[in-house]
Amino acid sequence: MTTTAVLLTTLALLPFVGSVLASFLPTKARNAAAGLAGGVTVAGLGITIALYRAFQQGVVIRQEIEWLPGLGLNLVLRLDGLSWIYCILVMGIGALVVLYARYYMSPNDPVPRFFTLLLAFMGAMLGIVMSGNLMQLVFFWELTSLFSFLLIGYWYHNANARDGAKMALTVTALGGFCLLFGVIIIGRIVGSYDVDTVLASGVAIQASPYFAPALILILIGVFTKSAQFPFHFWLPHAMAAPTPVSAYLHSATMVKAGIYLMTRLWPVMGGTDIWYYVVSTAGLVTFLLGGFVAIFQNDLKGILAYSTISHLGLITLMLGLSTPAAAVAAVFHTINHATFKASLFMAAGIIDHETGTRDVRRLSGLYRAMPFTGTLALVAAAAMAGVPLVNGFISKEMFITETLAFHTGSLVDRLLPILATLGSAFGVLYSVRLIHQVFFGPPATDLPRQPHEPVAWMRLPVELLVLICLVVGIIPALTIGPYLEVAVRSVLGDATPDYSLTIWHGVTPALMLSMGALVGGTLLYVIFRRYLSASPEQGPAWAGRLKARRVFDLALTGLFNAAAALLKVFGTRRLQPQMLVLIFVAISAGVLPFFIAYQASGAWGVTFGGAPPTPVDPVFVLIWALAAIFSVASAYLAKFHRLAALILLGGTGLMSCLTFVWLSAPDLAVTQLLVEGVTTVLLLLGLRWMPKRIEAPELAVKGWRPQFRRVRDFTVAAVAGTGVALLSYAAMTRDHPGGIASFFLENSYSGAGGRNVVNVLLVDFRGFDTMGEIAVLGIVALTVFALLRRFRPARELVGAPKQQQRQNAYDHAAADRQVGDTGKDYLHVPRVVMHLMFPVLTVFAIYLFLRGHDEPGGGFSAGVTMSVAFILQYMAGGTRWVEERLRVLPVRWVGAGLLIAALTGIGAWLFGLPFLKSYYEYAEIPILGRIPMSSATVFDLGVFVLVVGATVLMLIALAHQSIRTSRVVVPAKRDEDEEELTAAGEVGD
Repeated sequence: MTTTAVLLTTLALLPFVGSVLASFLPTKARNAAAGLAGGVTVAGLGITIALYRAFQQGVVIRQEIEWLPGLGLNLVLRLDGLSWIYCILVMGIGALVVLYARYYMSPNDPVPRFFTLLLAFMGAMLGIVMSGNLMQLVFFWELTSLFSFLLIGYWYHNANARDGAKMALTVTALGGFCLLFGVIIIGRIVGSYDVDTVLASGVAIQASPYFAPALILILIGVFTKSAQFPFHFWLPHAMAAPTPVSAYLHSATMVKAGIYLMTRLWPVMGGTDIWYYVVSTAGLVTFLLGGFVAIFQNDLKGILAYSTISHLGLITLMLGLSTPAAAVAAVFHTINHATFKASLFMAAGIIDHETGTRDVRRLSGLYRAMPFTGTLALVAAAAMAGVPLVNGFISKEMFITETLAFHTGSLVDRLLPILATLGSAFGVLYSVRLIHQVFFGPPATDLPRQPHEPVAWMRLPVELLVLICLVVGIIPALTIGPYLEVAVRSVLGDATPDYSLTIWHGVTPALMLSMGALVGGTLLYVIFRRYLSASPEQGPAWAGRLKARRVFDLALTGLFNAAAALLKVFGTRRLQPQMLVLIFVAISAGVLPFFIAYQASGAWGVTFGGAPPTPVDPVFVLIWALAAIFSVASAYLAKFHRLAALILLGGTGLMSCLTFVWLSAPDLAVTQLLVEGVTTVLLLLGLRWMPKRIEAPELAVKGWRPQFRRVRDFTVAAVAGTGVALLSYAAMTRDHPGGIASFFLENSYSGAGGRNVVNVLLVDFRGFDTMGEIAVLGIVALTVFALLRRFRPARELVGAPKQQQRQNAYDHAAADRQVGDTGKDYLHVPRVVMHLMFPVLTVFAIYLFLRGHDEPGGGFSAGVTMSVAFILQYMAGGTRWVEERLRVLPVRWVGAGLLIAALTGIGAWLFGLPFLKSYYEYAEIPILGRIPMSSATVFDLGVFVLVVGATVLMLIALAHQSIRTSRVVVPAKRDEDEEELTAAGEVGD
């Protein structure tokens, strides 16, 4: 790898590495967490600056890492002028926010968790702007939604924070799904998801009949992320987050993600009528609506939130105009807005931190107590209002200039200059109000705290950002000019227009409209000052009825009501009807293709091959006959004796195991045998929870009889089984020359260094699928554990009087004591044998693991074997006996297994191989001799560790529940028992 590629990769990974390290810091380690986060952001900023020379001549830096090359999905890091500017914003403002947060966050807060989430969000945001693959971009897009949800809800004890976080996640995640579908359509049109390929295919994309739906879907994703009308309502509710989060996510980074994507795809999708009308209309409405509502807000962060919405609408409107000069103004204002809005949010946080309130009606005359903060806020607000000699003025004037240009000649096009001036006047009005009501006037007398200046380090980030606003506003060509040129050329290329960043262009119509907005906004404040100062409302009364939040709440209410109605129709507390529905749906899905084939060709689409049948062996027939007998007997006995039914069901599994042995599938036989034993024990532990068998009242009311239900269930089972049998017969009676099986047989040893084709298939050829499967297994284990920690088994005497339940509980407790006293001698010998089996099974598990690459075995079989060893210890000694002697931490086992598997895949990249591509070599080891060494063995180790952790985690939950049910706790002691069970369940954490 070249130096540039190393720097690019380091920049992408650095925030995530810092996030992981911060997560291990103690809860109260505020200084250490801030120092770590500061070091990461400063290092990332330094790398970003170092990469500038690599592409300032228009060169695009790319680093491609093979992920799934067969599907055209690789990890592509791409950096050009536009993404470099965004990286500067992400890392530069991120560094200032980290410094600010060190002094803003309370020592009583779990600050390391805050910086963990902040760094993770930073990495996700870098992932968006550095992605060279659209699918990869969507992945990081959703990560930003997830981490912003966690950051907004950081103070989870606050109901507003929880509600704001859920709203933000709901809106942005749904938009992310739309973006995914739009990207899939673009990929189908172009034939690739590579960003460079997509940018070079603008003509093909716009000529496609699928261009319009792809554009609409992508724009929905963009509008939700960047808070455009009608999806703007989530942003003000996100202000319940800590102020550093608002300053970073909701002014400089997250809300700019949609702006970035629109700018990136502008050469491909801009210039069309649908782009102009949809984008410019949404931007114009957002610009005006956000500015108008901001005027009436009484919370400092509320004013800034709606002003952010307004400025995002302004940028969107400029991109929607589809002219190169407007695109230049959009990129420029994106940079300017990030600087002055982040500084204003930080100033608002300082005011809140030092006075105890953000209500502008209570804040007055703060300039006397906080002159430095007041001056900084004054300059930043001037930039937001578009006052000359600060950066916001230049980009605002460029914007108004573009509204004066001819676009379509429509009525809206002719009204654009007037509407732009009106929206700018709104910006001046709320900027003047913010400064005047907070810092001037008589001193406030009812503040929670005595106002004073913050510590110098807390004010330093605001000072630096305000300094940038001034320097760019005074000498823009020398400061921001070269970097803006690089960013614009990476988007527009040869279509980059001539533009000027000089302060004075003479007396032009744009200048006159800008001055008119400044004067008009100031006069409006003077006129309505008394009303705005005294009004307790968040706007006029009619505005409350037009809030998009109401639409959101109504939509959620309708969704919940629909779900409740469906649950009422299809839901049941009994497992059997749910299974019936699932199997019926599966049968329908299996039959549907045959009906489609029949409609298309008049044939059912299934025929049998001409291969002669295999000679019948009586022994094999006997095995299958026993399996059938066990199955039927298990189903019959289930209504009388569940334990007997479970044992017979295990016999059916054993017959399946013998079938695999007969058909020369030893790997499947070993796995089937081990899994059968584990699941049987786990079912035995759960069997005692089941209540007495009773007939469902709802079925009795309808007149259904048990015999009818059994006939129905038998019919469904017979149809499903017959269908699978016919499909299997149709497949097995055909010849498959050159099929996929021959490929694996021929390449198992030469391609992966293993003779056990089944194991090689799982850990090499299908390693990516296996990693997904073990991840699902880990999630299932965590879910089972979480559910069982709060699960309460059914009482034996359902509906009996409490006195009778209490007496029954005492009877059971006495019986347990008698069994405990008299049964020890009878159980002593089996317990000793079970304890001695632990080292034996451990050695056997290691044996299965080590031989798995060439002989039957492997990580999964070894993991199940090790789980059996643990199960025996729980059965022999009980939960307390095991946990007093073995330090079992299954949650960590699950995490370690996933980590080992992931690191194995990442390690392949170090050798220039695709993710999870295995590497093997023979090694000479003393005594053992020449043995094969494969990286797939390390991946298999991850499978082994995760299987053990997942199984033991579920076992712990079941074992603790069994302890509870064995004692049949008196109802009066229910609360104490819940606490005991909760404490016991935490042994696995």
